[in-house]
Amino acid sequence: MDFAAPLVPARLVRRYKRFLADVEFADGSVATAHCPNPGSMAGLAEPGMRIWLMPAGPGKKMAWSWKLVELPGGHWAGIDTAVPNRVVGEALRAGAVAELAGYASVRAEVAYGTRSRVDFLLGAPGLPDAYVEVKNVHLRRADDWAEFPDCVTARGAKHLDELAGMVRAGHRAVMLYLVQRTDCARLRLAADLDPAYATAARKAQEAGVEVLCYGTRIDPAGVTLGSRLPFQP
Repeated sequence: MDFAAPLVPARLVRRYKRFLADVEFADGSVATAHCPNPGSMAGLAEPGMRIWLMPAGPGKKMAWSWKLVELPGGHWAGIDTAVPNRVVGEALRAGAVAELAGYASVRAEVAYGTRSRVDFLLGAPGLPDAYVEVKNVHLRRADDWAEFPDCVTARGAKHLDELAGMVRAGHRAVMLYLVQRTDCARLRLAADLDPAYATAARKAQEAGVEVLCYGTRIDPAGVTLGSRLPFQP
């Protein structure tokens, strides 16, 4: 997934009200940017961090949208929670997710479960339909572990229950975690932050829901699917 316009570096002054960030550019000018992330963003929203912004398109309330954070050691993190679905969608249509290759049809945002929409529904003659939910991951607290979730997510637990329902109905169901930072090599659940989600994930796997975890390649040009990463429930 390529960014729609070249990104511009800045320094984070502060993030506030979840969706707003004050930033300072190299020439000393200051602006308020849109922060496309409602989560806690632990460790990714510290004042003084070098971040990268994309000019907003016509009709947007703010002129800038925050996309990336530079991390120590030449690493990157993406903060836009809409990016993972775009990355995974491109990868699915290109057959780049090996575990889900062979499906001719890739449909996004299909109604299922109880007043929900699955991120992707895959179909092909001779194969069971595959219901795929995508979760954005960018929490890192220790070593090279990525963790999910970074805060309580009742909606995430509901998705796991609904995926399990699809398995019981004879379909295939997949939870795909996309780690949108390049300094992590494995994923585990943050059960201390959301015990209910960890319990729902365990029950879903016992019901037959598959779990995939992939990393990403990130730079100011864009975000693309990386290698598969090991997952620890």
